[in-house]
Amino acid sequence: MLSAIPSQAAPNQTAHVAMTDLVLPIDMKTSVPGPRSVEMLEQLRKIGSDAGGAVKFCCDFAQSKGNYLVDADGNRMLDLFGHISSIPIGYNHPAMEAAHKSDLMRHISLNRAALGMMPPVDWAEHVQEALMSIAPQDMHKVQTMACGSCANENAFKAAFIAYRAAQRAAEDRQALEFVQEEMSSCMMNEGPGAANDLVILSFEGSFHGRTIGALSATRSKAIHKLDVPALQWPTAPFPRLTYPLEENVAVNAVEEKRCLSKVQKTMEAQHAAGRPVAAVIVEPIQSEGGDFHATAAFFRGLQELCRQYSAAFIVDEVQTGMGASGHMWAFEHWGLESPPDFVTFSKKAQTAGYFYTDRFASNAPYRIFNTWMGDPAKVLLCGVVGSTIKDENLLETVRDAGNALMTAILEGQARYPKAISNVRGLGTLCSFDCTFGGAFRDSVVDELRNRGCIVGACGDTSVRFRPPLICTRAHIEQFSPVFHATLAELVPIHEKTH
Repeated sequence: MLSAIPSQAAPNQTAHVAMTDLVLPIDMKTSVPGPRSVEMLEQLRKIGSDAGGAVKFCCDFAQSKGNYLVDADGNRMLDLFGHISSIPIGYNHPAMEAAHKSDLMRHISLNRAALGMMPPVDWAEHVQEALMSIAPQDMHKVQTMACGSCANENAFKAAFIAYRAAQRAAEDRQALEFVQEEMSSCMMNEGPGAANDLVILSFEGSFHGRTIGALSATRSKAIHKLDVPALQWPTAPFPRLTYPLEENVAVNAVEEKRCLSKVQKTMEAQHAAGRPVAAVIVEPIQSEGGDFHATAAFFRGLQELCRQYSAAFIVDEVQTGMGASGHMWAFEHWGLESPPDFVTFSKKAQTAGYFYTDRFASNAPYRIFNTWMGDPAKVLLCGVVGSTIKDENLLETVRDAGNALMTAILEGQARYPKAISNVRGLGTLCSFDCTFGGAFRDSVVDELRNRGCIVGACGDTSVRFRPPLICTRAHIEQFSPVFHATLAELVPIHEKTH
């Protein structure tokens, strides 16, 4: 294992350094996991809390700072994955620490409210400051939830409820004018009250969560879905673009037209079969499924199809939202004439939920509801993240770091064109494919970690990057020689078998 090239900064110089300026030496004492992490993993395994073996190492958050994660063995690593895109402004950011020490945080943490029934007196003010201040343009409503899965799940419910309300209006009935047959049959999971004749359309390669509805819309990996009964919802192909984009405009336009045509045919077929599509859900980047991208024209066409077939247009920004694309919301790159019907969020937002347009507002108590409906403490942290993004101009930081990261990856592709392909990115949401296959990809991820750089895997052969928003060009310059040294060691080994 080669050690990474260190920076010139030292740990004792960090007290008054802005997080974006904090560049520490990568310091690897052991391979990962080291002996202490191995011991802790065994403890987790014994109590059944090792996520079935998914846990790789344990973190020492007290020693972590900025873009640098320290593990149980004292290894300081440059984190370019951010706990699956969930660390927004780095480890132990002063603004986050100040929020945790505040009287407000103490009160809302000591007394977690049932927000749907008895919210704090200043709840509307907190939501306005934290969430509506970063809301997509022309989206005036928001519903908080506890995680990304339940954000998507409840967006599905809201879409179903609105679709049924429109059906009743067409029958000259009120939205809540239920007949007795509807009320009694729903208690038996039967129609007409709980008729299984509305569906959600999602895309091949998509990931939307692990609750039953969200999992039924998920199409990324078999391991997520095996043994779990699924709702019989349709799917359509998501574009597989050819790179580099500027050299393949015509080819990619044909591919996206093919996918949109398939979406339209599927919606027509569902309607003809008496199972209309109530909503279409799509990720701006298919993250878990392999970091697949599409052009703005594809998403505009998809929204138009949703309009034609009276389907809600749900944009799942759980992983792409909160600045990582260089805009607050990735869909802002698309140039839509009107907003989506729903934009779901979580991860970097610290809280979860969905923004939505007026016609999807809940039409009765307890329809969109659970005990907590989110967490005021996490909403407070979301407000800190949002204000820090603006105060520290982090969207510009993301765009600059993203350009540097793309350059570093493209240099790797230029040196090893048989091993690296399909380099792509939006902001710091960057990725590439490992042409030699999944085993080579896994070795790249593992060796980068052993050399002090944490990246993620997705799809069958892809490596993805999800750094905190405070990652800068200087941090990418620290990563670049580690990346190239890793490829220099691994590519010749795998070339022999390909």
